[in-house]
Amino acid sequence: MRWKRKIHHGGSSQQQHVGSILADEKRPISTFKLLSGRESNCSGIGRFSSADCSYALRKYLPVKGPWCVDDMDSEAYISQFSADGSLLVGGFRGSHIRVYNSEKKWKVHKDITCKRLRWTVSDIALSPDQRFLEIHEGLEFSDDDDGFSFGIFSVKFSKDGRELVVGNNNESICIYDLGSNKVTERINAHVADVNVVTFADETSDVLYSGSDDSLCKVWDRRCHNKQKPVGILTGHLDGITFIDSRGDGHYFISNCKDQTIKLWDLRKMSSSTKE
Repeated sequence: MRWKRKIHHGGSSQQQHVGSILADEKRPISTFKLLSGRESNCSGIGRFSSADCSYALRKYLPVKGPWCVDDMDSEAYISQFSADGSLLVGGFRGSHIRVYNSEKKWKVHKDITCKRLRWTVSDIALSPDQRFLEIHEGLEFSDDDDGFSFGIFSVKFSKDGRELVVGNNNESICIYDLGSNKVTERINAHVADVNVVTFADETSDVLYSGSDDSLCKVWDRRCHNKQKPVGILTGHLDGITFIDSRGDGHYFISNCKDQTIKLWDLRKMSSSTKE
């Protein structure tokens, strides 16, 4: 027998009906169906029914835990899993980094104390080959004749693991070549702190950046004038806190202090503003 979801008005009876459908339906309900049902008000109450909420919780959220992995004396500012999920890296206030093995009951795999650190660990990047587990050393980003230092807010590896892109409080973006062990490019990117940077795709030619000036910018390293962005994306009302690329050179998402997340399609950028 095939079950079909019917529209009934009235909260409790509708919820019981949906609940019986979900209980008897053998095939899982897709997220698209759940969202479509909410948009068309299938529950009759203007939101997910209690049965739909229960189904989503069982299917998509952990039912066990949480567990305490570690108890440190300082706050954890950043954490990240490795690509295969076997390792968890945590950065703590001060100069402490710990790597945990999730396959060995969260045993500490590496315990690292950062050198030449003036403030705290603000970001973590995992190299594609995970060499960071074996090599830990300070990288010099300031020019010898600059006579100043700056804080690094964001760091990302290129897909091939040969370069790092860095955003800092000097309103600039730095490209660091790990082979030559030096900064090869420095872009005066924004008029405020550069909170986040990332590579657009595996070619490493295109960069995305986000700043406290509320702008997201797109940079193409193949252009003659590397100090000029190929795209400036407006719409956020406050500082950009995070950017993540889909990896195809077309889409990326941005998170902002204005409590919004935006999805950008670079193929729809316009060279001029319509009046």
